Amino acid sequence: MTVFSATSSRSSRTRPRAHVVPIMLGGAAAVCAVALVAYLLWPTWGAGGASAPDKLPVSVGGTLFNLPAAAIRMKIQRHSGPQERIDLDFLYPSLEPPGAPKHVTADAVETTMQPIDRIFVSIAAHHDALAPEQRTATIYPRYFDQAATMPADGLTMRMFRAETPYGSEDFYSSTSPALTARCTRDASTPGMCLSERRVGSADLTFRFPRSWLSQWQDVANAMDRLTVQLRGPKG
Repeated sequence: MTVFSATSSRSSRTRPRAHVVPIMLGGAAAVCAVALVAYLLWPTWGAGGASAPDKLPVSVGGTLFNLPAAAIRMKIQRHSGPQERIDLDFLYPSLEPPGAPKHVTADAVETTMQPIDRIFVSIAAHHDALAPEQRTATIYPRYFDQAATMPADGLTMRMFRAETPYGSEDFYSSTSPALTARCTRDASTPGMCLSERRVGSADLTFRFPRSWLSQWQDVANAMDRLTVQLRGPKG
């Protein structure tokens, strides 16, 4: 009896220890699993929220463009997907998207004429309208003043007759590099030029100060570079 009692006492003390080890191992595994799940599910965004993409894929008239979000002038147009028209501007000559607009007081606007330091671009679906090169070749020549041809440094200027729809404008053209532009004349406000080109199902309209024509080759090359930069993958 004495031997049996001693053996039973030792067995009862050993049995709880045998259960403690698996319980501790299981608890450690559970803690590790909880820590892993918490790490994987922990939010990665900062307090400022997700940043907007640098470029937006935009379809105009079915033609795809990759547009810098910071260059889009209207907040309502800053989204991807199909759009009928979109307006952008770029600093010249760097062709970088402009930064935040500077604050200008009403007094400063009235007393100081701010120089234009950017080129404006509008992209719009053309809906099978007359192509810019066809308008240049067939419409504008009807309104030219035949006596006013002024070539300078490879750039030719033709004046429009006063009684025509373009009577307050002049037409500039060159072949190398290629450039066509219709420009208003300097008056109370500086003259501006408009140059158009067709890309797929959309027309690109560039606007820039007439004074830039003193370096017209650089302006023509800048418009070529912007056209390539804005064009998305060809489908």
